[in-house]
Amino acid sequence: MKPANSVPIHVKSSAGGYSVLCRRGLLPHAAREIGNLGQFSSVHVLTSPRVWRAAGKKIRKGICSPLRAHVHLFNDAESAKNLETVESLARKLVRGGADRKSLLVAIGGGVVGDVVGFVAACYFRGVALVQVPTTLVAQVDSAVGGKTGVNLPEGKNLVGAFYPAKLVLVDPELLRTLPPREFQGGLAEIIKYGVIADARLFAFLEENITRLLARDANALQHVIRRSLQIKAQVVSRDERESGLREILNFGHTFAHALESVTRYRKFQHGEAVALGMMCAALLGHETVHTPPDHVARIIALTRKIGPLPQWPSVSVRRLFDAMRSDKKTKFAKVRFVLSPKLGYARSYDSVSEAAAIRVLRFGRQLPAGPLPPARKFL
Repeated sequence: MKPANSVPIHVKSSAGGYSVLCRRGLLPHAAREIGNLGQFSSVHVLTSPRVWRAAGKKIRKGICSPLRAHVHLFNDAESAKNLETVESLARKLVRGGADRKSLLVAIGGGVVGDVVGFVAACYFRGVALVQVPTTLVAQVDSAVGGKTGVNLPEGKNLVGAFYPAKLVLVDPELLRTLPPREFQGGLAEIIKYGVIADARLFAFLEENITRLLARDANALQHVIRRSLQIKAQVVSRDERESGLREILNFGHTFAHALESVTRYRKFQHGEAVALGMMCAALLGHETVHTPPDHVARIIALTRKIGPLPQWPSVSVRRLFDAMRSDKKTKFAKVRFVLSPKLGYARSYDSVSEAAAIRVLRFGRQLPAGPLPPARKFL
């Protein structure tokens, strides 16, 4: 029997199921796992210069050399997550000889996965894709589920496609060189899973946050795998975000607005999610009677992941207007994912504008300022 950590996590998809492999030391064996998918006319690794600098030797040894892969580098800044980058990569693939039987391997964080996934969905109307996430956010969230896309000046991820990978390879060893800000932001996404689906995971995070911040291998392996299991269960039941999958956006309505008004230059995605989750917890207390102690626990744990950027110096009205551009908005109503209790969440479209604005006014105190007692948040 395989050890629990070696058992593939299966994801159902209308395009066919696929597996997520999660174990330490997986990257050196990536070519073998990719080879099990079948034959391809060519293999193209798409990654960023900074990922290549950090892990290029491992990528060459584990993927490029055995698969004779072409390597294409591109800017993975959030500000470069746009249609111009998509066109640039598509043209690189044409010049590199990629055809409809080629395989694209996305190696990097969330921006790399989203952009390359969208390219794979569009190039020759769809070519095979493998995701190799190298950041904590990507490993526990964005690499699984098939959501791909790019930003417009008007909002985040407004142009994209559902296009699942053929295989996702998650190697926690790649997190060793991850900058602290990106690592801490990834912990915010893991906290999200505890809030929306697993109170036991949330309690584990409360008890082990110091170990996780120190990148303890065993603790990390546990929370990454559990997060992937939750993500796989949710997207297998709701691939196209028609209902249940919306819970994965807990905190993201606020987060996307924060990113948008700062032109994707102030926050790491996970940092914006951290602030967004604290806002969502407060809004839950205001509107769906989330118990004060649950709100306090969410805020306290989220703040323990590390310092967050200051709240942007923009008007509350501008932030709320940015929320209206969120892709979850329906019939001009801003939808929020809220958690009435730890371990459960759902979407709401009946939240008043006044309640959301009250939370936004309070938001500037969240990064570092003193908080009042739980029952006096709002």
